[in-house]
Amino acid sequence: MIAEKAIPYLPRGVRLHFDRVREKWVLLAPERAVALDAVGHAVLSEIDGARSYGEVVSGLAEKYAAPREQIAKDSAQFLQGLLNRRFLELAP
Repeated sequence: MIAEKAIPYLPRGVRLHFDRVREKWVLLAPERAVALDAVGHAVLSEIDGARSYGEVVSGLAEKYAAPREQIAKDSAQFLQGLLNRRFLELAP
């Protein structure tokens, strides 16, 4: 589980990129890439390395007029997968 106050950020060498050939957003890292769907892109586009996970979730819930609890559950699973694969890191 990701703590509400933890600050998610993309580590050095990882970036969000629009692949014009495939017309998709991807998360690029050295010698690796992850294709993103619209939800994944929406979540990652809110991660700026300054706002906490709780602030990101609240912002997404407000932006998409969705229940905060559902946004928190879905985004935590997605971000945990990226953490496990080292596409994302957390600052305490």
